[in-house]
Amino acid sequence: MCGIAGLFDLKRQFGAEALRLTGARMADTLRHRGPDDQGVWIDAEAGLTLGHTRLAIIDLSPAGAQPMTSRCGRFVLSYNGEIYNAPELRAELEARGRTFRGHSDTEVMVEGFAEWGVRPTVERLIGMFAFAAWDREARMLTLGRDRLGIKPLYWGYANGSLVFASELKALKAVPDWRGEIDRNALTAFLRYGYVPAPLSIYRDVHKLGPGTLLECDERGDIACAAYWSLSEVAAKGQSSLLAEPDAAVVEMTEALLSDAVRRRLVADVPLGMFLSGGIDSSTVAALMQANSPRPIRTFSIGFNEPAYDEAPYARDVAAHLGTEHTELYVTPAEAQAVIPNLQEIYDEPFADSSQIPTYLISRMTRQHVTVALSGDGGDEVFAGYNRYGQGLALVRLMRAFPVSVRRAMAGAMTAVPPGTWDSLSRVIPKPIRPRLVGDKIYKLAGVLPEDCIGFYRRLVTQWPEAPALVNGGAKLDENLFAGEIRNRFSDDVAWMQFLDMATYLPDDILAKVDRASMAVALEVRVPLLDHRVVELAWRLPLRCKLRSGLSKWLLRQIAYKFVPRRLLERPKMGFAVPIDQWLRGPLKDWANDLLSAPASNGLLDRKPILEKWNEHQAGKRNWQGALWNVLMFEAWNESNRPVVSGQGGLSGLGR
Repeated sequence: MCGIAGLFDLKRQFGAEALRLTGARMADTLRHRGPDDQGVWIDAEAGLTLGHTRLAIIDLSPAGAQPMTSRCGRFVLSYNGEIYNAPELRAELEARGRTFRGHSDTEVMVEGFAEWGVRPTVERLIGMFAFAAWDREARMLTLGRDRLGIKPLYWGYANGSLVFASELKALKAVPDWRGEIDRNALTAFLRYGYVPAPLSIYRDVHKLGPGTLLECDERGDIACAAYWSLSEVAAKGQSSLLAEPDAAVVEMTEALLSDAVRRRLVADVPLGMFLSGGIDSSTVAALMQANSPRPIRTFSIGFNEPAYDEAPYARDVAAHLGTEHTELYVTPAEAQAVIPNLQEIYDEPFADSSQIPTYLISRMTRQHVTVALSGDGGDEVFAGYNRYGQGLALVRLMRAFPVSVRRAMAGAMTAVPPGTWDSLSRVIPKPIRPRLVGDKIYKLAGVLPEDCIGFYRRLVTQWPEAPALVNGGAKLDENLFAGEIRNRFSDDVAWMQFLDMATYLPDDILAKVDRASMAVALEVRVPLLDHRVVELAWRLPLRCKLRSGLSKWLLRQIAYKFVPRRLLERPKMGFAVPIDQWLRGPLKDWANDLLSAPASNGLLDRKPILEKWNEHQAGKRNWQGALWNVLMFEAWNESNRPVVSGQGGLSGLGR
């Protein structure tokens, strides 16, 4: 895993030395992503600099150093990621006369570009990647990102240059960089807790979309094109659902998952596995152990608060599989100590509070291994979120009642304080008792009057009034919630899976894991997001996703072959920390200071924010999600202090 950065001086303002220095400075900001080596390559005549920091995983020798030039000299590549079918591609290339200096997957990519072209090569790749490739003959820069958006890539304009990098901090190393907050991006962040692609928090800086190639020629003309489309894959899969018997579907899926895991075990450095004891990570760990001749290494963290502690479940699964297991119990003080570092780690406002335990487990795991597999993506691919099952079933049940009745029911539910609901829930046996019952009941009350589209929108929204919260007239793109997108899918579950896979997965889940792990130079591989697995999953009929009240039915059948059902059947917990309690306790003064003297200097309307803060402190409502969004923005803004701008969007695209 690595960090990439660069600049394409479209106005030819930089000389050779300035290009080299700029590339080095940009790369230097990414040393945490690649502490093993650093390189810069320039084409002074074209005005191009490519920077790279290396975390050596395969071929630790200098033969794997980047930026890397093809044997013929035509292509230069700066690349972040892993290509899991590199051995097969290398054999094809050697059969066509290509020779190799080392055995890195980087060399396979750059020689593939020289032999087949950039897009034909990318379409062959199985892996995760973000790259910048310079074609010295065509004088063309190509930026590319993997199909699911596992690896990040930002691009934009600064003072007449096209700039790009794995993280935003590298762009700040560009001379005369001036980051301006995009109010539309801020509005979206307050609603969702992350900045959705193609936006970034800065105006005229964008996230390259998953499955996309961007080409820029010497004139600065831009062309973006998808080489893999999630919407097309979903539509094709829904139109050709598998008709085979259950046993055949389970066998087919297990074989593909096993291959995806096996391919991700190739490394020249120590390798392990994040294990929570849930369905996703347990399935990956089981297949990993089945493909390993020796006990694999598994890692988990625990918390002293029982409602947030998954360590005992992970311990039981690890013992059954016979792994070499390491766990670390984290005190609240240790977890809270991470918070001041979040702004540096994430670069732009990011408010998924599981960022804290994700960083902690990454830091602990890196003390033992350099690569870790994870079970991320299982909920989106195999329909694991509660909203796909119980939530959607309730919405369908409620459709039988008039809206007025549903509103009355919602009013009755919110007439009882959340804390009282939590107390009443103690009659439920602890092993099956959901966490934060009162909070869940209040969320349920909020969606009862809604149809399916409104139900989903409310569930993924922290601030429904986000556009009004940002002073100066911001707007939100509501196209994802349009009925025409819903009508493309045969059922509500598939529709919600598509939205989650297109937005929440790359911009929240994968961004969280990438930044947290790369902050400590740990590579994380996600076999459940092998694009072949995703394409197969879109062909699964609904009965293979949800059955008899169980989510992820198909994945469970595979897991049960390796792990006893009794170890896996438990309420879904997530990877969380008690932000709600911390904001009333040890984080209260920190939060109160940020809200009392906000760094945003009038950018946000403080009145509704303080109302929620006071209600949260009084225990009337649990507003942890909404408040954490605001606090993460204020903390980020305090540490960055950028210029505030008006409307943003893709103003530089195709200029």
